[in-house]
Amino acid sequence: MAPRIFITGTTGYIGGDALYALEKAHPEYEYTVLVRNSDRGAPIAAAYPKIRLVYGTLDDSKLLEEESARAHIVLHTADSSDHGGAATAISRGLAAGHTKEKPGFWIHISGTGILTWKDSETKTYGEPPSQPPYDDLENVAGLTSLPDSAFHRDIDKIVLESASDSVKTAIVCPPTIYGPGRGPVNKRSRQVYHLARITLKLGKAPQVGRGLTEWDNVHVHDLSDLFLLLVEAAVANKSELDFKIWGKEGYFLAENGHHVWGELSKQVGEVAYERGYIKEKGVTTMSPDEASKQAGFEASSWGLNSKGYAKRARKYLGWEPKARSLKDEIPDIVDGEAEMLGLKVGHAEKVVAGKQ
Repeated sequence: MAPRIFITGTTGYIGGDALYALEKAHPEYEYTVLVRNSDRGAPIAAAYPKIRLVYGTLDDSKLLEEESARAHIVLHTADSSDHGGAATAISRGLAAGHTKEKPGFWIHISGTGILTWKDSETKTYGEPPSQPPYDDLENVAGLTSLPDSAFHRDIDKIVLESASDSVKTAIVCPPTIYGPGRGPVNKRSRQVYHLARITLKLGKAPQVGRGLTEWDNVHVHDLSDLFLLLVEAAVANKSELDFKIWGKEGYFLAENGHHVWGELSKQVGEVAYERGYIKEKGVTTMSPDEASKQAGFEASSWGLNSKGYAKRARKYLGWEPKARSLKDEIPDIVDGEAEMLGLKVGHAEKVVAGKQ
């Protein structure tokens, strides 16, 4: 019998790219995806005619429980780090539908915003890290016992407390994600993309405080490779890896690069200037409140530190990120935002204007 995979968030950036990678590698799997309605599901159905769609929202607890009970593996990406009701429903469904002999697997997406807790607590913005980087292999307990005040921590706890012999959980915690998504709907990330957009709107690159805060980053294609490896590990269900991948030690950071937000802002500004989108180089300093007004948490996160090493996936799953770096991706990100704002003429417009 083909493994049954239930996925939320496939019209989104992370979930859409994950579905692309999974279906390409394993078209023989049986996929069910949650979509809000037939209009939202139409692009999914067009791209993947064999995939089963179920209609509902994250508030439809009964539906989530039923589908989680039916599935062998749940990949939860839709508002997964903040919607407690959905996480609780998935937990109940998996527990009801599985046993020790036939366990269910839950791959849950959190986010390294959770690691900003220290700066958030002390209201420190734009400064260098005040604590060592986290480590998901040698000190995974540091990640699974973060303060309850930490961003996303309440949902992490629901997942961690759901782990049992019949429900095997893994939390994937990506940092800044970049790169073109391969899903049929949303192909754009947020943090760096918002930074580029605000740069183009203001005419100068924004920087929170002194711009010395540090984050990690990962290309969305590499992130999807990690999801694929976890799904394949769930299907294989090798007992010798059980406690290394699932349960209380099943917490995966997903970094493959590092950046300082002030340096990144400077690069975005330089690219935008060189391309003629803005008229002056340099950065403009913002307070956290000013940044938040521009783009919510994504903007205020430019002033908070989030650092950790992704060793677990490399050691136990053989994860080998290979996509191009964030630095190399920046020109395409700036061009893409400029095109959406009407600052850059796209290919179709060039054809219409007779320029190509």
